Amino acid sequence: MSLRLSTVILPYRRWHEGGRAAWTRAEQLGFHTAYTYDHLSWRTFRDGPWFGAVPTLTAAAGVTDRLRLGTLVTSPNFRHPVTLAKELISLDDISGGRVTLGIGAGGSGFDATALGQEPWTPRERADRFAEFVPLLDRLLSEDAVSYEGDFYSAHEARNIPGCVQRPRLPFAVAATGPRGMRLAARFGQAWVTTGDPKLFENGTPEQSIQAIRGQAERFDDICAEAGRDMTGLDRVLLTGFTPDRNGPLESLNAFVDFAGRHAELGFTEIVIHWPIPDSPFAAEEKIFEQIAMEAPAQLR
Repeated sequence: MSLRLSTVILPYRRWHEGGRAAWTRAEQLGFHTAYTYDHLSWRTFRDGPWFGAVPTLTAAAGVTDRLRLGTLVTSPNFRHPVTLAKELISLDDISGGRVTLGIGAGGSGFDATALGQEPWTPRERADRFAEFVPLLDRLLSEDAVSYEGDFYSAHEARNIPGCVQRPRLPFAVAATGPRGMRLAARFGQAWVTTGDPKLFENGTPEQSIQAIRGQAERFDDICAEAGRDMTGLDRVLLTGFTPDRNGPLESLNAFVDFAGRHAELGFTEIVIHWPIPDSPFAAEEKIFEQIAMEAPAQLR
């Protein structure tokens, strides 16, 4: 299988001041999928413009025809499965069945306290995620759902007519630990990783490769234990969070080398951030576009 190249377009620009242009350009450049972050705010962007993921993706669906669209990632930090399912079914309909839901357990950033709650511990986030994903799977697959859990409830929640994609839109489950990987093996059409966060500051690219290899091998073992058929189960690397940082975007050759080494680990999709000046995702736009247009052919 050829390695697919996708991008993340952060929702920090007004739609008519560069937002729309990025999504239409992503389709022109031939990206497989264009994702956006599903946060209320994020890190260094907290005190600047930041727009909602679902409305942004809805607008993007209206100005593109072939490009797949998605979140990378949505989390339980401020989402409830019942309301999220209704929004996703609507988005899948508007886009003509081009939506992928990237979903993760969430973190301890601004989303974790924006609704006034105390931040959850890693164990609490994992517990909620373990309930969130199966319930969302049902809500997107069944016409009516009732459920009473430890964290979430649904009472005769109706989701007719359901997704355009059947039995539901695909899940790309982000996970580095065994509990999350088991959810990816059971419910995911893709598994997502950003690498080992402990290596970001002081690790080396080679250490990162070894850590990601270990993650991939653990995921293989978990899928085997679950009896999951690996056919069609994608592996997605979201870049920018390994010790390489933005190094792979410094040249076409640098990116092809980086992507090729990860393709050898079984990854089927590499996701790069749309350049943002004066940010952790700063990159030369001309090189970025060259990578988009030329790298996939070199990675077949």
